[in-house]
Amino acid sequence: MNIAFSPPFIDQSVIDEVVESLKSGWITSGPKVKELEAEVVQLTKSKSAICVNSWTSGAIMMLKWFGIKEGDEVIIPAYSYCATALCILHCGATPVMVDISDDLTIDPLQIKKAITNKTKAIIAVDIAGLPCNYNGIKTIIRSSRIRKLFRPESEEQLKLGRILLIADAAHSIGSIYMGHSSALSSDITIFSFHAVKNVTTAEGGCICLNLPGFFNSIEEYNFLKIFSLNGQNKDAYAKSRGANWRYDILYKGLKINMPDICAAIGLAQIRQYKRRLLPIRKQIALKYCQALCNFEWFIPPLLKDSSRESSYHIFPVRIKNITEAQRDQIIEDIVNLGVTVNVHFVPMPMLTYFKKSGYNIENYPNSYKQYACEISLPIYPGLSDEDTDYIIDAVVSVVESQLRNNKPKELVHIQ
Repeated sequence: MNIAFSPPFIDQSVIDEVVESLKSGWITSGPKVKELEAEVVQLTKSKSAICVNSWTSGAIMMLKWFGIKEGDEVIIPAYSYCATALCILHCGATPVMVDISDDLTIDPLQIKKAITNKTKAIIAVDIAGLPCNYNGIKTIIRSSRIRKLFRPESEEQLKLGRILLIADAAHSIGSIYMGHSSALSSDITIFSFHAVKNVTTAEGGCICLNLPGFFNSIEEYNFLKIFSLNGQNKDAYAKSRGANWRYDILYKGLKINMPDICAAIGLAQIRQYKRRLLPIRKQIALKYCQALCNFEWFIPPLLKDSSRESSYHIFPVRIKNITEAQRDQIIEDIVNLGVTVNVHFVPMPMLTYFKKSGYNIENYPNSYKQYACEISLPIYPGLSDEDTDYIIDAVVSVVESQLRNNKPKELVHIQ
């Protein structure tokens, strides 16, 4: 048996969509990007959506749009992929890391403690596809005491009048919060369409705008489309339509537009996502839970509660009372049985760059605790029943063996 961790979903509809793009003679940003943006709006009910070439570039653009600069602070969880912090650093600002709750999402109480008069934004991370406690975060940033701390220094900051809430929704397209698309729960939601994500464009991302009503979503969309193309007021597709070659540069923009050849992959996937692909992920997650809940060592991931439902992007198995070294050995033994597993995530303070920058994992005890016992299992539409049965058997046999071999021996009293 050889089971991959997260291969992309490529069926005939994806191939047909890509071939159509190739045959059209138009492969950079054009009509398929527009179609994908419309599909994201339909799925999420957002006011507008802007496709870009990665989650990271989209986050950098939105922080720049809000005026984030040197001297500013942006609060993030320590338990996330490095891009959550790097986008802030690329704007010259300081990532302020805080600890997480037991459900792996950012802890609102820790956010509250970390806010200063330098805080301009919060990036909340939907780990494994589970939305954060957005109502808890919004209660904090909308409170009069926190609003009084806010020091606006750009036009957009003056207009908003409070800390900006960004959802790092790299994992959570299709997730639910308070009965609605979770994308509606923050000011800005950014999805990743990287190769391993629930919907992929090979590389790519999408920004969903749900700013308060005093922001004009059409104007913001138009500005961001220009800004994402070097500040150029016409894209290549528009310039190709007749005698329309003349263009202008309006802003010091970025070059982060998504090409049509990538959008074509995502288009074919997103059109069957809610009806077919997401339900398969949910079915596999529930099967894992049902099989593993019989074992005392299994800490089940939070998949759904009264206010949230995951997008089932990752299935994070956590094992009670094991060390990081034991977890690593379990992973090695599972891989040796032909099942590729992963870990989400190594907390950022444990990574060399951030350690050298002064972050210390001892300040984030729950992030380390959850990381040290976590193993991410394969979960994607291409898994068969035989595959998932094998994965379950492999996990159970390896964990049981590891726990037996490391069980403390009873003391023998010699008389």
